[in-house]
Amino acid sequence: MDVNDIKKRLLEMKQNLSDRISAIDRDIRHEGMSADWSEQASERENDEVLESLGNSSEQELLQINFALKRIEDGNYFQCDECGEDIPAARLELLPFTAHCVNCAEKFEV
Repeated sequence: MDVNDIKKRLLEMKQNLSDRISAIDRDIRHEGMSADWSEQASERENDEVLESLGNSSEQELLQINFALKRIEDGNYFQCDECGEDIPAARLELLPFTAHCVNCAEKFEV
C-alpha cells in the first residue's frame, strides 16, 4: 500500500464529509424554509435524523484527522492499541481505522 495514495484518499473523504456536514448544518438551520406553517412542521420532522447524520459524520471526520496524523507520525500501519500491523485489506476497507481486527472486536463489545 502506498501511503501517498492513502493520504490522498483520506483527504478526499475529509472534503466530502466536510461538505456533507455543511449541508446538514444548513438544513438544520432551515435556510430557505417555506413560509407555510404546515410545510415548516414537516421540514422540522427530519431534524433528529439530520442531527444523527451530522454527529456520525463528525465522528468519522475525527477518525480521518487522526489517521492523517498517524501518517505524519509514521505509525499509520500499526494498531493504536497493541502495536501490531493492521492488515492491508482492513486499511483498504477502512482507511481511517486505528485498530487491528482483534483490538477492534474488543472495543465493539
